[in-house]
Amino acid sequence: MSETTTQKPPLTTIARIGEHEGGSVTLQGWLYNLRESGKLLFPIFRDGTGTIQGIVPKAAVTPEVFETIKSLTHESSLVVSGKVRADARAPSGYELDVENIEVVQRVPDEEPYPISLKEHGVDFLMEHRHLWVRTPRQSAILRVRATIMRAAAEFFDEAGFVRTDPPILTPAACEGTSTLFPVDYFGEEAYLTQSGQLYIESTAMALGKVYSFGPTFRAEKSKTRRHLTEFWMIEPEVAFCDLDGLMELAENFIAHIVSRVLQRHRADLKVIGRDVTKLESVTAPFPKISYDEAVRMLDEAFAKGLIENKFEYGNDFGSPDETYISSQFDRPVMVHRYPAAVKAFYMEPDPVDAKFALCVDVLAPEGYGEIIGGSQRIASYDLLKSRIEQHGLPLDAFKWYLDLRRYGGVPHAGFGMGIERAVAWICGLDHVRETIPFARTLNRIYP
Repeated sequence: MSETTTQKPPLTTIARIGEHEGGSVTLQGWLYNLRESGKLLFPIFRDGTGTIQGIVPKAAVTPEVFETIKSLTHESSLVVSGKVRADARAPSGYELDVENIEVVQRVPDEEPYPISLKEHGVDFLMEHRHLWVRTPRQSAILRVRATIMRAAAEFFDEAGFVRTDPPILTPAACEGTSTLFPVDYFGEEAYLTQSGQLYIESTAMALGKVYSFGPTFRAEKSKTRRHLTEFWMIEPEVAFCDLDGLMELAENFIAHIVSRVLQRHRADLKVIGRDVTKLESVTAPFPKISYDEAVRMLDEAFAKGLIENKFEYGNDFGSPDETYISSQFDRPVMVHRYPAAVKAFYMEPDPVDAKFALCVDVLAPEGYGEIIGGSQRIASYDLLKSRIEQHGLPLDAFKWYLDLRRYGGVPHAGFGMGIERAVAWICGLDHVRETIPFARTLNRIYP
């Protein structure tokens, strides 16, 4: 470690280093990589906001500084000072002419950092997820995720919505227990929530426009690239809103999020390998097609041999169906009015044809499938009560929910968007497990 009696240059971050071009700065971070070429060292530093290459000519620093850097191990923590120099060839546009370094903790040679720059299998990386998140690509994904979450809340806050938080523990399995996690609640069985929707319907009746934002849980035994057992959901609910109003809200919401990511994270998207031209097309309005129109699209594709299996009318769309439908558009497509029989009990029937529900799924392009599901809710007390009974659900558990129709019920609508699916699509990821710091899947709960 080198000692100096002079004052350290001002502390900054790699993300803001361009503000100090030509001057000296101090960075706090870690050694990501180190190359050596004769009397030149090329350390790459990271600090959580990005990476930057340092240049260390042997003749430009003290022998102690040179030897200290030369002996650094991968992921050793440090404080480094140097002069910022613009370099168009550098990924960040800048390099650091290193002047001094202080080692905070050197990773020991006998226990080297386990994730090298060579390829590792997915199982190994997930087992070391606590360290994998340090790599530039994974860090970039998490920065984009943070902006998506901030932009989502920002959109509703600025539109006059009030955030109201529903319970995570619920007393009843409102849509069957097969996809819910039971917990022992002081001797009574309770469940981890699948959605805050029913609860924020009540706060919408109090406040008009509300949203919830929190963790939700699904016990589906699914191994697909789109499923997690624990994920984050944002759910708006609006009193005096119909399906058309809901679809307009959803398209403006998604367009806002994508716009914010493009404004703030082009460099991160480049690190991830995302083609941003596909995101630049995501502006409102979005194409809107009915379930019947989507089915005709699938029928035509099957007749032309573009898809393998013929779609059976009346079913919900599976992943291959959603992939084909969404591939026909350059932005999310809104599919509305599905058969009521394949949708939830609380969805308002279409007054034109009660076989259909006033609902919408928003399918992301490029095969990413459903990112938003929503509907106009049943406003009639009698109709909702009969639907609960038809679905064999416990009427006592829904007494409070029926009260929302008994006391000043109004037409209202809402949707839910899973943050992780949105992150997967916006970042262009193959699997949803990379979209959250610590993924919970069918076979993984460690670390």
